[in-house]
Amino acid sequence: MPVSSACPISLTASQRHRLKKMAHGHKTAYQARMRAQIVLHAARGRSNARIARETGLHLDTVRRWRGRFAEQGLAGLTDRNRPGRPSAFTALRAAQVKALACQLPVETGVPLSRWSCPELAREAMARGVATFMSASTVRRWLAEDALKPWRYRSWIFITDPDFRARAERVLDLYARTWQGQPLGEDEYVISADEKTSIQARCRCHPTLAPGQARAMRVNHTYGRGGALADLAAYDVHYAKVFGRTEPRTGIEPFMNLVTQVMSREPYVSAKRVFWIVDNGSSHRGKKAADRLTAAFPNTVMVHTPIHASWLNQVEIYFSVVQRKVVSPNDFTDLAQVGDRLRAFEDRYNATAQPFQWKFTTSDLDDLLARLDRHTTDHPEESSFRLTA
Repeated sequence: MPVSSACPISLTASQRHRLKKMAHGHKTAYQARMRAQIVLHAARGRSNARIARETGLHLDTVRRWRGRFAEQGLAGLTDRNRPGRPSAFTALRAAQVKALACQLPVETGVPLSRWSCPELAREAMARGVATFMSASTVRRWLAEDALKPWRYRSWIFITDPDFRARAERVLDLYARTWQGQPLGEDEYVISADEKTSIQARCRCHPTLAPGQARAMRVNHTYGRGGALADLAAYDVHYAKVFGRTEPRTGIEPFMNLVTQVMSREPYVSAKRVFWIVDNGSSHRGKKAADRLTAAFPNTVMVHTPIHASWLNQVEIYFSVVQRKVVSPNDFTDLAQVGDRLRAFEDRYNATAQPFQWKFTTSDLDDLLARLDRHTTDHPEESSFRLTA
């Protein structure tokens, strides 16, 4: 019986370069690397039997990939499309599940607050969409349209009729402008607020340091050692924090913070010092502004809009404190909490840079215009909605 001769292989320069990269690449898949080696050996005129011996592959494997390259070139070294098992679900069924995921569970009579993939699969089977459907199938369908019904974001109505005017004043101060005029070198902007109820939780067992393949371990059981408030004033343009701890918040503790800042240079001799505050009870309304000006005539209190503390830059500092100092909460007593907060303040001031605040009045106009369009499209809603 005649033996068929091996297919002759000749390579162009670009094909040889591509095959060498495939044959010796560290990130190349094993199958692609071996197929490239077969073709390179064949291009040197070696027989299929010799290639099989040198590569450790079966003779039929060498013959197959040598023949495919001779017929199709580099494209012949890829796997052919396999049809696989027919899909058990039609596109209509997938669309029905996606439509269900875009409805609130309570609207469909299901006593759930949010959908999960197992619950969606169970509900789809209950509705007769399919006799059986796995949670992984539902998850794959939702991923196609980036649907994640188990997540949620909160929003709040804009109830302040002077929202834009108040927000614009704050944003202008961040840009070193007040009433259309640039701030002078002897004018400063302070962002102030309180972080309430920082507890001293004494863990019943010592916290264990992280180790190899092990996260830090904090005992769940603790004893309560009381709580205090952290008051902070942040110089927006010079990244300087002035903080203090108080047993509770209120007018007197806030004025203690103001006195602490305004009794030192450069603020005591400044032309104006703008204090940006939210509408908390410690500094709410015109009475608080008058009280501040009466105590320190060179101060100007500027309130953020109602429910818009996110415009107050000191909140960013408080988020840093929460992540780096307070959590996980493991303190023996309130004295240790206060010492840690003051030590962190010194550490922060040593290297702090002003926050890269990028939300401007133009962004504010875009936001309000978008909310206005939303309200126009939904006239039953009488107020703006602000995404948190």
